[in-house]
Amino acid sequence: MEINFITVSSLSIILITLLLLVIFNIFKPLIRLTPKLQISSFWLIPFIGALLLIILGNISISNIYNNLTSSNSINPLKVLILFFSMTFLSIFLDEIGFFKYVVYRISIKLKSNQYKLFFGLYALISLLTLFTSNDIIILTFTPFICYLTKESKINPIPYLIMEFISANTMSMALIIGNPTNIYLASSFNITFINYLLVMILPTISSSLISILIMYALFKKDLSKPLNIDIEKIDKPNKFLLIIGLSILLSTTLILSISNYIFDIEMYLIALLGSLIELLIISIYSFIKKNSITLNTIKRLPYNLIPFILSMFVIVICLNNIGFTSLIRSYLSNSNIFIYGYSGLIVANLINNIPMAVLYSYILDMSNIKFIYASIIASNIAAYITPLGALAGLMFINLTSKYDIKISFKDFTKYGLIIGIPSISIALFVLYLI
Repeated sequence: MEINFITVSSLSIILITLLLLVIFNIFKPLIRLTPKLQISSFWLIPFIGALLLIILGNISISNIYNNLTSSNSINPLKVLILFFSMTFLSIFLDEIGFFKYVVYRISIKLKSNQYKLFFGLYALISLLTLFTSNDIIILTFTPFICYLTKESKINPIPYLIMEFISANTMSMALIIGNPTNIYLASSFNITFINYLLVMILPTISSSLISILIMYALFKKDLSKPLNIDIEKIDKPNKFLLIIGLSILLSTTLILSISNYIFDIEMYLIALLGSLIELLIISIYSFIKKNSITLNTIKRLPYNLIPFILSMFVIVICLNNIGFTSLIRSYLSNSNIFIYGYSGLIVANLINNIPMAVLYSYILDMSNIKFIYASIIASNIAAYITPLGALAGLMFINLTSKYDIKISFKDFTKYGLIIGIPSISIALFVLYLI
């Protein structure tokens, strides 16, 4: 890496941006512009940093344009389309009440004791995460668990920690489970099925060790009596439920076989599925004069767009000045454990999505297990601190709205106790296969 003005100024801006990102996420996650307008600092800080790099000439507009319009799979626009398309399908199911109804039915069936409820919800959340994503599960289940535990007069912490851990463990299993999976797997043209065949065993092993640790941690709380008494939740509209489930499942199935039957990129398949669903539910909303379609569109995580694009600009700049090549040379003779643990640390310094973007430039195909180790790190990083993933920031924000205080210290305490063994067993299984 050549040391010159561009290098020094670029690194200075990027380091300050990342430092401010950490500070603001801890102390000022929301920036109030007016009494009614608030902006999330997690995307605003990187956006300002990327803008400074462009204004000062550290990176050119043409360079950014060429990367954003490239035909290769590392194109972040393709990643965003794939993620938003699958998120749309999941949010629609939540909007019609599918997830809440399923949790309600499971809760009623397993109301005899906390052990059954705890493990039953863990199995359900794990299963649903496979076909949706960790972020959707966190957004959907956290309010319900807060409500359920409050009405049942039981400690909410075991259930909330369990929900968060299970969602961010099972999100490793499929490419679509996490934006970081999509980004890193797509960057190296890893197919849906090949990804699943490698990641299923590390995911299961990590899931098993995490649930055993949580059982040991919360055994005393779970031994207390349970009395569930919550209001009945009605079944979702049958027609909308059939549409939502059939399109989500068929899209996931086509994604899994696309590389073997027809050569269509995953983002196009997901986009087609979401557009078909959008057309059907828009016609339904127009006929029934309801706002299901509009509500689903409103709930999409639009702030991810400036965040991912800004971090992409920052990483392009790091690549241009030779920083990524320098890191690659240091890691060239390492092993999957180094990639896994370093990814865990980096993600908790800059968030797991920027970590995935950064590692996409550092990694290569010389050892494909290094890529999978980085993917494992990007998921389990969410355990360690709320800064590790957007899911952690959303989780802390949601629980605080229900007067359940999970401090940064407590979150990290549970995260380290569960996360270190979880990533270690996942990496060890990856090493063996």
